[in-house]
Amino acid sequence: MSVLFSHKVLEYLEYLVVILYERDYFGFLDSSERYVSELIDDIKKNLPIKQHKLSPKYFDKYGKGMKYAVFRKSKHTCWYVFFKTYTEKGETYYLVRYIANNHVIAKYL
Repeated sequence: MSVLFSHKVLEYLEYLVVILYERDYFGFLDSSERYVSELIDDIKKNLPIKQHKLSPKYFDKYGKGMKYAVFRKSKHTCWYVFFKTYTEKGETYYLVRYIANNHVIAKYL
């Protein structure tokens, strides 16, 4: 099993480091980088074993028929990871197509 990230998701995660630092969620840039790195590692390690649900129609703009899993990072923040699964030559791939937190998308779930 492999977890892959779309180009847009990777760009967002790079930008997230800056957002978290500039909005003072973290006092140091390296703390922000570590948070995002740990989020990516958690997704890579645990997405295949996480409980998941079918995505609401609202998220079809990122890919039809996706599923999502929830990654809780703190008491107040959960990250929602939207993905599609593919099987090729007996190998299963999880392609992450969109990611956002509860502060942004909770109303659509």
